[in-house]
Amino acid sequence: MSRLLSFAAACALLSACVRNPATGKLQLDLIPESQEIDMGKQAAQEVKQSIGLYKDDKLQAYVGRLGQSLSQGTTRKSLPWEFHVVEDSSVNAFALPGGPVFVTRGILGTLMTEAQLAGVMGHECGHVAARHSANQISKAQLAQVGLGIGSVLSPQIASLSQVAGAGLQVLFLKFSRDDESQADKLGFAYMANDGYDARQMVEIFRTLDRVSKLAGGGKLPEWLQTHPDPGNRQQVAEERLKDLQHDFSQAKVGRDEYLAAIDGIVYGADPRQGYFEGQKFLHPDLKFQVTFPAGWQTQNTPQAVAGINSGQDAAVELATAGKDSPQQAAQKFFSQQGIQQGQAAQISVNGLPAVAAYFGAQTQQGQIGGLIAFVGYNGNTYALLGYTAAQAVQQHDGEFKTFIGSFGPLNDAAALAVQPGKIQIVRVDSPMTVEQFNQRYPSNLKLEELALINGFDDKNGQLQAGQQYKRVVGGPPAKQTPPAGAQPPKS
Repeated sequence: MSRLLSFAAACALLSACVRNPATGKLQLDLIPESQEIDMGKQAAQEVKQSIGLYKDDKLQAYVGRLGQSLSQGTTRKSLPWEFHVVEDSSVNAFALPGGPVFVTRGILGTLMTEAQLAGVMGHECGHVAARHSANQISKAQLAQVGLGIGSVLSPQIASLSQVAGAGLQVLFLKFSRDDESQADKLGFAYMANDGYDARQMVEIFRTLDRVSKLAGGGKLPEWLQTHPDPGNRQQVAEERLKDLQHDFSQAKVGRDEYLAAIDGIVYGADPRQGYFEGQKFLHPDLKFQVTFPAGWQTQNTPQAVAGINSGQDAAVELATAGKDSPQQAAQKFFSQQGIQQGQAAQISVNGLPAVAAYFGAQTQQGQIGGLIAFVGYNGNTYALLGYTAAQAVQQHDGEFKTFIGSFGPLNDAAALAVQPGKIQIVRVDSPMTVEQFNQRYPSNLKLEELALINGFDDKNGQLQAGQQYKRVVGGPPAKQTPPAGAQPPKS
């Protein structure tokens, strides 16, 4: 009781405890609704610019209609709700303060029914309705923790960890386990109230568990990385169904409707937007290639492609610098406050005009330094740089120069012609296993992944006659796991 009184007194002093609009419970909120909405709009715009929306108007409209219907079952109907599919192959979904909700094309390719999508989106609506982001931001403000993560050098060129965050730390606020349980409960209610079979929520958690197991090494799917598991969700969902004692036999599942909506969706990473072959990065659409230092961790994002060494004290990056000439791009870069310029030199990188210079900059982590080059190619200018602590520039100078010097045109016909894999929906006319399905309708996937996206645990999963299932056609060849004891081919 004394703890409750102390908490109530603290809330009174802060004048910041408000009643949660979704649950009716008191919670800390320093963010008024108008500011919450503005923050969400700004972050949503950054998502669209940095991650990008998936280019399929019909699919976007389908997800939008479903989301708007779910949102009207919340206690915050008047928010400027918006629902979008982002160009991201990960299994993920996320909500921003004040109404924006995003699902990845990766999670759409993994789910099997409209009811499952309603469960995922209902969960995200629950986070918005319960003001979970606003609550987490309030706690961060109270602890005087800044939310902004600017780049080390410029908004265009960021470190690997910052690129991975897409410049949106608000997007990666960690919800608490209580938040997750609350969003699960609300999402369950929203999908059921909208006429969907809430039993499909159990299937969502089974699918996420399969994704986790397939990834191996204990790696969680992205949805669970930003949505910490409050416990055995599948068991809790099954218990919740028992408590409801509701007849879902006539509720919507929408399997055929959903599979029709995602027929033809890109599955997996889109190689047209750049892909790695070992340490070599190839970009078919922009027709360039570049090689990263051996052993460095790499990542490709819409803003930049970046690498970081094993000691995490040196990084290299490539990003577009617009249509300016290399000289103009270099001038803009070095005109930024806090950037110290070394002697600039006009050079040639594999026959391409370039401007290169050493630089230094003061950051919150200390003085950094490195080498940057602006290279003109095919109507664009590209910024390639390597940086590290100021005192370690000489140590990594060779790696920086080799990275920059590897940039050049992509001429390989096969690489230029590569296409993404796409989901194709097939109706089977007889019972068969996943393995037999793959023999009759080959997919460019490992059998384990083919089973996963069709809702089965493994290759022995039983497909039913007359039902529709997914295959993946096109894309780079799947790398099948070699048999145990197999030896690599000799060179």
